[in-house]
Amino acid sequence: MKIGLLKRILVLLIVVAIGAAIVGCGKVDTLAKIQKKNVVVMGTNAEFPPFEYRNDKGEVDGFDVALAKEIAKELGVELKIEDMAFDSLLNALKSGKIDFIAAGMSVTEDRLKNADFSESYYTASQKIIVRKDNTTIKGKDDLKGKKIGVQEGTTGDLEASAIENVQISRFKKGIDAVMDLKNGKLDAVVIDASPAQVFVSKNDDLMILDEDLTEEEYAIAVRKNDTEFLNKINKVIKDLKDSGKYDELVVQYIGE
Repeated sequence: MKIGLLKRILVLLIVVAIGAAIVGCGKVDTLAKIQKKNVVVMGTNAEFPPFEYRNDKGEVDGFDVALAKEIAKELGVELKIEDMAFDSLLNALKSGKIDFIAAGMSVTEDRLKNADFSESYYTASQKIIVRKDNTTIKGKDDLKGKKIGVQEGTTGDLEASAIENVQISRFKKGIDAVMDLKNGKLDAVVIDASPAQVFVSKNDDLMILDEDLTEEEYAIAVRKNDTEFLNKINKVIKDLKDSGKYDELVVQYIGE
């Protein structure tokens, strides 16, 4: 009887251990790793002004970088920035190369399958850029049959790709699409409103159409089930808004 009872106890302990391991597999503890290394790693694509870009010193700067610095400050660690192609960011997050994404990334159903997102920190829209000598494109309906440039993997890419009978040219950098438009290789560019304003301000022969193609929310992405870290990020966003510093950063970087 004692041996049989011992066996049952051992089996029960094994089952409990396996169950705990399964539950543990679903939990991500990024905060412990960050505290151990004393550094938090932000992933971004520094081709998206005013949210992320290279300043005159060659440093990655912008509104998202300012947010990331506040996150690092809250955690009491250093901030490291990994600059990479936009369409590589989610894979880098999943693999653990970066701890979070701050890249003017909009929350979409597809992205929610691969990451968890913070509270929204900015409401954006997709815009159409055309040449000023354009006479045929007045809005989205006029894009059918046209050559459209987009930044690969963005919501602008998704929005333009959904239009019937268009030729899509995808670029790693939004500015490269704008330059092809400027040089007559494209009929239009679909891109987020804020970078569109930056690009057009530096090219007098281009203009932005009034129509908003979308309304979308920018948020910070973390790995799935990384709840504790996500709560810290949401606290930073809330504190910035409550203190008024968020509005100061908007004026500083976005000019609104």
